[in-house]
Amino acid sequence: MKKKIGFLSFGHWTPSPQSQARSAADTLLQSIDLAVAADQLGADGAYFRVHHFARQLASPFPLLAAVGAKTSRIEIGTAVIDMRYENPLYMVEDAGAADLIAGQRLQLGISRGSPEQVIDGWRHFGFQPAEGESDADMGRRHAEVFLDLLRGQGFAQPNPRPMFPNPPGLLRLEPHSEGLRERIWWGAGSNATAVWAAKMGMNLQSSTLKNDETGEAFHVQQAAQIRAYRAAWKEAGHAREPRVSVSRSIFALIDDRDRAYFGRGGADEDQIGFIDERTRAIFGRSYAAEPDTLIEQLRADEAIAEADTLLLTVPNQLGVEYNAHVIESILTHVAPALGWR
Repeated sequence: MKKKIGFLSFGHWTPSPQSQARSAADTLLQSIDLAVAADQLGADGAYFRVHHFARQLASPFPLLAAVGAKTSRIEIGTAVIDMRYENPLYMVEDAGAADLIAGQRLQLGISRGSPEQVIDGWRHFGFQPAEGESDADMGRRHAEVFLDLLRGQGFAQPNPRPMFPNPPGLLRLEPHSEGLRERIWWGAGSNATAVWAAKMGMNLQSSTLKNDETGEAFHVQQAAQIRAYRAAWKEAGHAREPRVSVSRSIFALIDDRDRAYFGRGGADEDQIGFIDERTRAIFGRSYAAEPDTLIEQLRADEAIAEADTLLLTVPNQLGVEYNAHVIESILTHVAPALGWR
């Protein structure tokens, strides 16, 4: 299957002298530079993680707009925005503006969120679950409001004596970007939320972490999640074909730098952990090998085979030049042999 191949950056920085990204400014500017390099290399996507209260990328829209203004072809997205922290009305305006600046290339991944750096961080942003609602329920509610507003239908009563003339009827949020509603993705950690995302008409982002629901290998569980999502999409009767992405750490050992950084191989086995007191999670393995070996390993990954989009998680603190090399190595030495290009 032909695949879109992009990168996903968590956008870490640390003052350590070993890091190429020692400040927030370093990370933001290097994120733009890496997206430009990926665009020139022929990669298909530049995606960024969103974390609050951390030395990582947070507020995504200034970065997405800057990348959109500096690139011409590449898809620009998030994986993922934690909707527990978001005012969906303000987010519609930000997303619309960034999408228009980018020439309507945004692919926004959103989710109910994962464990963060502080306790109930969304409370500091002014949000609180309604009576009988969990924080995850609140995140999904914010997402539903966001999706509804993206349709661009008027809902606000106009002032009879406005400062500027209004179009007729109820007013919508501006700027409106036509088609953005179909470019929203949901980051699903379980089969049930993948099915919910399908019913809501969102694309699916399945990362290297999901609830361990069957005890099977991660890629097998993830492939089953994708198939459940596609079945639910078909049952919902949506007119368009959905998109599905998976993310992986994949390093082709091409030169001495690759061998120095990753020559001991990837994490060859899945890892088990707990994302909260009750939820056992399974973390997917990473891959690092000579191209021929890598091709055989990736051919056996069922979830990659099921997805139409592959996001390569990059070690952003190793700098723009090295990460561009990581992306180019996969595009050149691995993807063609697997029929991805």
